[in-house]
Amino acid sequence: MKTEQKRVCIYPKDVQRITGKSYRGSRLLLLEVKRHFHKPDYQLVSIEEFCSYTGLKEEAVLPFIIG
Repeated sequence: MKTEQKRVCIYPKDVQRITGKSYRGSRLLLLEVKRHFHKPDYQLVSIEEFCSYTGLKEEAVLPFIIG
């Protein structure tokens, strides 16, 4: 049985696919999420944090990341 690896973090390219924003706009959105959660620049944003900030459900976001 093959188990799919679920990623924990989200990248600008993923945000771009999910939201339709430009790459730069996606980077800026991830920076907003980092500021909201008081994360240093070097830390990554989790999918859970992104969904919490944007109000999107993980079930709706995961197909864009995995698939």
